[in-house]
Amino acid sequence: MATTKAKPKPGAAATDAMVAAVKAAPRAPAKPPRADARRSGAEASRAEANRRNAAISPADLPLPLGYVAKVDLPSGYHPAPTEEYMSAEQLEYFRRKLLIWRQELIEESQQTIENLRDEVRDVGDEAERATRETENSLELRTRDRYRKLIAKIDKALRRIEEGSYGYCEETEEDIGLERLEARPIATMCLDAQERWEHRQRQMGD
Repeated sequence: MATTKAKPKPGAAATDAMVAAVKAAPRAPAKPPRADARRSGAEASRAEANRRNAAISPADLPLPLGYVAKVDLPSGYHPAPTEEYMSAEQLEYFRRKLLIWRQELIEESQQTIENLRDEVRDVGDEAERATRETENSLELRTRDRYRKLIAKIDKALRRIEEGSYGYCEETEEDIGLERLEARPIATMCLDAQERWEHRQRQMGD
């Protein structure tokens, strides 16, 4: 009856040689991060920055290049309900808040353009090309959303100069500090905004 011989185990020298061969074997180059991965990372960073900036006063943040403050704000300043509504200090606070936000949007929009330029290269197959086109479409929609936000910020800045910032366009009532902190481009008080949204839904029906 034939017996099978056990294969001899490699010695230490042979084992070391195999390990060295594996390490020396060429590895497939790492694929560059996908656009959606870059975007999700950027969005996470932006969300974290927004959370940090919510507690930071614009008085403590660098001002856009060329901007000359009209009023000196103390460090850590935030508008308080006990102050005169839309005082010079409050208007300066929201002016800076809007200008800093505007600058951030411009920088992110420029980054979007650079990402699109980086995507202009040969792609492997139709499936990858379709994926890239979808990602680029999302980038373009994001850029368009930034463009619309910048237009609203410009409108809010004009309202500050005209003296109508902080007051509802429909009722002329105070929009409120809390609402303006959350959405400095708001043009209507909460009640008027809800009525407007209700009318929009009715028209949609």
